[in-house]
Amino acid sequence: MAAVMQSKAERPEEAQLSYPFARVPAPGEVFEVAGAPGARVRWLRMGLPFALDHINLWLLEDEIDGTPCWTAVDTGVGLEPTRAAWEQVFATGLEGRPIKRVIITHAHPDHLGNADWLCARFADHGCRLTATAGEYLWGRVVQQGMPGFGNDALVAHFRRHGLAPALCDEIERGRRRYFATLVPAVPDSFHRMRDGDTLTIGGRSWLVHCGYGHSTEHASLFCPELDLVISGDMLLPRISTNIAVSPNEPDADPLKWFLDSICLYERLPADVLVLPSHGRLFRGARARVAQLRSHHDARLAETLAACEQAASAGDILPVMFPRGLDAHQATFAIGEALAHLHYLRGAGEVSSATGADGVIRFSRR
Repeated sequence: MAAVMQSKAERPEEAQLSYPFARVPAPGEVFEVAGAPGARVRWLRMGLPFALDHINLWLLEDEIDGTPCWTAVDTGVGLEPTRAAWEQVFATGLEGRPIKRVIITHAHPDHLGNADWLCARFADHGCRLTATAGEYLWGRVVQQGMPGFGNDALVAHFRRHGLAPALCDEIERGRRRYFATLVPAVPDSFHRMRDGDTLTIGGRSWLVHCGYGHSTEHASLFCPELDLVISGDMLLPRISTNIAVSPNEPDADPLKWFLDSICLYERLPADVLVLPSHGRLFRGARARVAQLRSHHDARLAETLAACEQAASAGDILPVMFPRGLDAHQATFAIGEALAHLHYLRGAGEVSSATGADGVIRFSRR
């Protein structure tokens, strides 16, 4: 449920990416990166308690119901250090204006974690959450630990796919309230955005594009007038977004959905400024899409080769991630291995069967 696996994608076209900002904001600092009068875009960076140690958040200058204000895009995890950084932003970065709208790109904890807290903090100003229906509902269900979405279902899913018993036991013990700890609450209501919608923010049009594979109904926001796109986790500059098969969609093909979704970025202007959730702001979206396709092609080739003998997703982990994995990393890694296996199965390259031990294994056709 975190954003990405910290595996670097192949980068044959790295020189085609450029990074216009040499520095990054400190936690609690706001850094203006784009915009025009009435439509400024500010960059915030908050810490994360993971190997991937930060998330980028955005403040968009706005006016709602005649009141100058800000729209916040994504919120960080719902832990005290992040809220302390937000308090510094409130004190020094809002120019006395309230936050009247909170948008989440998707419902993973580092994006949803403080949405309820922010909406409550600015409730007197009518602050509301805006999200896609898929992300809002998924976030509420997981936060409340509904059957099929909790840790027990996750561990059973991992055991079916051959994850080492010791890692399964550690995950079972250590992650029982993982999501709810990072997302203490979710707002009771929300304003829905859909693929193809246009949001008016700061007098400018922001086009909503929904992508799939990383999460249920991930929203990216493109502003043609400002020539920038808030890509969330769908397009990151140096690391590959985690694509995983979840226990509540055990037969899904999320890698295909992801590769189909990133076509969007090939259709944007060549020099569009990409505002990702992790890493630095960059230009070169089309080159980055090419890098990601190359990266996943290589992963698929090595996964297919590993299926010459029947192999579970757990068996594939040392091939895809030769370094050792702790329990936290393994939860994302096995989902990613399974996503590549399901892509190959959908393409007719492998078949799957459940053994007498209850473990699902894949074999090259």
